[in-house]
Amino acid sequence: MELFYDHPTIVLACTFVFCLIIRVPIAISLGVASIAALHFSYYSLSTVPHDMFSSLDNVVLMAIPGFVYAGTIMGRGGISYYLIEAMKAWVGHTHGGLSVVTILSCMIFAAISGSSPATAAAIGAIMIPGMVDAGYGKNYAMGLVAASGTLGILIPPSIPLILYGAISEESVAKLFMASMIPGIMMGGILIISAIIYAKRKGHGGLEKQGWTERKQKTIKAVWGFLLPVIILGGIYSGVVTPTEASLVAVVYALLVSFFIYREMDFKLFIEVTRQAVNISAMIFLIIAGALIFAKFLTIQQIPQNFSNWIAEVSPNKWVFLVGANLMFIMMGMFMEAVAILLITLPILLPAFQVFGVDVIHFAVIMTVNMELAMITPPVGLNLFVVSGVGNEDVTKVFKGVAPFFLLLVLGLAIIMAFPQLSLWILGR
Repeated sequence: MELFYDHPTIVLACTFVFCLIIRVPIAISLGVASIAALHFSYYSLSTVPHDMFSSLDNVVLMAIPGFVYAGTIMGRGGISYYLIEAMKAWVGHTHGGLSVVTILSCMIFAAISGSSPATAAAIGAIMIPGMVDAGYGKNYAMGLVAASGTLGILIPPSIPLILYGAISEESVAKLFMASMIPGIMMGGILIISAIIYAKRKGHGGLEKQGWTERKQKTIKAVWGFLLPVIILGGIYSGVVTPTEASLVAVVYALLVSFFIYREMDFKLFIEVTRQAVNISAMIFLIIAGALIFAKFLTIQQIPQNFSNWIAEVSPNKWVFLVGANLMFIMMGMFMEAVAILLITLPILLPAFQVFGVDVIHFAVIMTVNMELAMITPPVGLNLFVVSGVGNEDVTKVFKGVAPFFLLLVLGLAIIMAFPQLSLWILGR
């Protein structure tokens, strides 16, 4: 027993690993392991409930349920459907047109929902059957949706970037601006690869639509196209905060779904609300558990010791960045993206000063790693979402997503090597 009091970190590691092995949810695993470790650190456990609630008492975090709710409404209220139809009218006839439509639709949906799984679910439900009917392999279609869906957490608004801002005390608006160009670049890489693949496999496009049809479908979808303009325009102009923008998005999406498209009724509204509450509750439970975990790390001075160790073993910031990326990829095999961010960021922040790493540039690097975590087995969340949407085994989704994983790694290397892709828009 004395060993545990002398080395509470052993208690933390062993408890956490044991919980994961017996398939305890990550949020509960973090909380249980942290509480056990705090007990052997002579910390008063009576304050833990207060600490957990205090960790969630942050106005920045209130943007998360708003964007989750808006994304859920979009997916079920007709907005995403009409956006896709408009994209088909304009680019569906080109080589790999359906692939390009899938990626562009994910990019637009990402600029509203801030959620990778929500993006993959909403777009995948429509595009996977469409691509299969057009002659694409189902593995390829599912892999493309899973990879394109990851753009949901890079193109602003982004739930991980909101969390990053809350922890690092950086401006969320600046983080959103910094991720915009990298997000478009990543989407461009996927589009180029999709066109090349289609030409090699001989996949043509849909029948070319006339200007009248394009006009009609664009007008029908204009309400969806306006939503990211309202959200991002409001944030960048300073009219609304990210939290306020998320609530504006919810109200706007509800009005459009109920009164313009008329795809939403009261029964569907209740179902959509329940789904959004479940997703938000899962995220907030992970946050609460992870911040108790962070409290233990702070008490044991692990972040400071880790940053000192990194400074000794890493000769420069590039070695540090490569090491951090490898760590993220390995953690992504076993943990959900939000949990990785909340666990590692408090440890890494002190090291930024040692190596002169820009906090905002690292936010984009870290978010791209969280994208990779979404499609990395065995627990990549997008893999399971697309598996459910496509009604196929998750191993088939991973076979389809593997080439796109490599493309996203290429994009990560470019973003890491050229910080100005993130910082130029901020004038830094």
